[in-house]
Amino acid sequence: MTLTAQTAQVTVRRARTSDVAKIREMVAPLAEERVLIAKEAVAYYEGLQEFRIAEDPAGNVVGCGALHVMWEDLAEVRTLATHPGWRGRGVGHILLEQLLSDAAEIGVTRVFCLTFEVDFFKRHGFVVMENQSAVDPEVYSELLRSHDEGVAEFLDLARVKPNTLGNTRMIRTVRA
Repeated sequence: MTLTAQTAQVTVRRARTSDVAKIREMVAPLAEERVLIAKEAVAYYEGLQEFRIAEDPAGNVVGCGALHVMWEDLAEVRTLATHPGWRGRGVGHILLEQLLSDAAEIGVTRVFCLTFEVDFFKRHGFVVMENQSAVDPEVYSELLRSHDEGVAEFLDLARVKPNTLGNTRMIRTVRA
């Protein structure tokens, strides 16, 4: 997928192992600002197949984002980040659209996020979750078995209370 972001083209592709260091570099300042949670390198390698990378024509990584499947019909957008020099130029938009397309392609019908960028996600059809009624009680009980902290955040479990970053839970329906 390609988008004209001002005067330069940005291309979105699947992440490669060589991108992990660049992802970590992009996330580091956002983690210091408590906007994202930094992970160990091994976690990025383990979840690499979930990531999409935005790069400029010179091949520089200018954004990243991941789609983490939580259940048959539910996934989470994670680690959506744009290089500071590229913010406000459509990179986040094209990455999110690709992740939503990926979700539809694999059969996911609802996508969730934890974010401080409420207006950005609202512009993309996400709504604030008022409660956990978005999850069937049977699925909720299955998700409780997950060791993933993102799943725990989604379920609003006490072990992650208070919300580690203080961000907002949002969800959107995806159509194939």
